[in-house]
Amino acid sequence: MIPVAIVGANGYSGEELCAILARHPSVRVVAVTSRQHAGKKAGDVLPRLAGHGEFSELVFSEPGVPALLASGAEFFFLALPHGLASGFAAPLFEAGRRVVDLSADFRLRDAATYREFYGGSHGAEHLLPQAVYGLPELHREEIRKAGLVASAGCYPTSILLPLVPLLRAGLIVADDISVSSASGVSGAGRKAETTLLYGECNESLRAYGLPKHRHLSEIEQELSLAARRPVVISFVPHLAPMTRGIHTTIFTRLEKSVAAESVLPALVSAYAQEPFVRVSQNLPDTKNVSGTNFCDISARYDERTGRLILLSAEDNLVKGAAGQAVQNFNLMAGLEETTGLL
Repeated sequence: MIPVAIVGANGYSGEELCAILARHPSVRVVAVTSRQHAGKKAGDVLPRLAGHGEFSELVFSEPGVPALLASGAEFFFLALPHGLASGFAAPLFEAGRRVVDLSADFRLRDAATYREFYGGSHGAEHLLPQAVYGLPELHREEIRKAGLVASAGCYPTSILLPLVPLLRAGLIVADDISVSSASGVSGAGRKAETTLLYGECNESLRAYGLPKHRHLSEIEQELSLAARRPVVISFVPHLAPMTRGIHTTIFTRLEKSVAAESVLPALVSAYAQEPFVRVSQNLPDTKNVSGTNFCDISARYDERTGRLILLSAEDNLVKGAAGQAVQNFNLMAGLEETTGLL
């Protein structure tokens, strides 16, 4: 059993992470932290996990690096807001522990880009070159050897998975990509804000984060790597009246010599050996991925406009956060990639 610790275990992603790791057959959770719930049993704070063996008896502690190192954990999951994670990642990584960070602190290769999109200086800029972007379908071999993995964001996962294989193969026009995504309210995190109240979100759909959502930084970074040149896209995220899930629609154009009927087979081929990407003719639906680590992808060609339409759906808390983090951990620990995941 591999000893792991979860730092920041009381948010939506943190709670989902606890649920996955509590049932993981190769993991023993030795520490969970939360300033808000310090001193309370995990089973009392997370009723869905009450009676879940040893995990439910764990006591939340204040987050502190010396105590975390003393816990005996070999792997640390950081489910913290951006800006806070780097303060834990740096000393843990430098002490020889392996870190899976769910925040945005280490997703970007360039510190200047981080400052541009997130504001302020980076807390551990010297570690950016050593961090690996944690989207297994794109960087599996690097993740296996990494000591610090930055799990990909929820929106970026839903956008990168349909686009990257097509850009790598030169099938689509990299200069003409527009994206519209809708996320469940849990994507905003567990915080008290008027705009996130039930009465504000129910029976309502609204755009936000325009015109420069923070996730654009990592999306364009990875698309540029795939295209082997700078890629800039339009991205409009929406808040949808559902608890969890992301649905993404992408509009682009095929290169002149590419046949429309070749796109879906190209995606099928690209993901034929991937355990958590399902490509089919069926249009993706968030209800079919809820609670799972799958990303469903499909494509349509609009002959009237000459545009290719790519679609994807995922659970923002699983493939978009906690599940992806565990998928990365499995690779780092030399386990079967699907272990503990649905």
